Amino acid sequence: EVQLVESGGGLVQPGGSLRLSCSTSGFTFSRYFASWYRRAPGKERDLVASISPGGTGTDIADSVKGRFAISRDNGQNILYLQMNNLKPEDTAVYYCQCSGTTGDHWGQGTQVTVSS
Repeated sequence: EVQLVESGGGLVQPGGSLRLSCSTSGFTFSRYFASWYRRAPGKERDLVASISPGGTGTDIADSVKGRFAISRDNGQNILYLQMNNLKPEDTAVYYCQCSGTTGDHWGQGTQVTVSS
């Protein structure tokens, strides 16, 4: 059974940091492209960051460039999103997604709230 489980969300003050994790199982994680998406209240789901299967290539949305970083541990089958200098507009539910030979797989999401 394919599973993607996000963790690490929570409430943080503006300027703070969080690291999201996505633990995966049930497929060969190291062969899949992986991404983080987010959906803010009342808005469409947006792509935040993507990483190649080997981890050598990344793509970061302009809105978070310089503040967020995506990484992966293929030995532990975990995807990460390091978020620094968080802003209120980063408040959203964050989802991990993996794309590969068996299609697209999604996690259930983790809430990130940036507020003073």
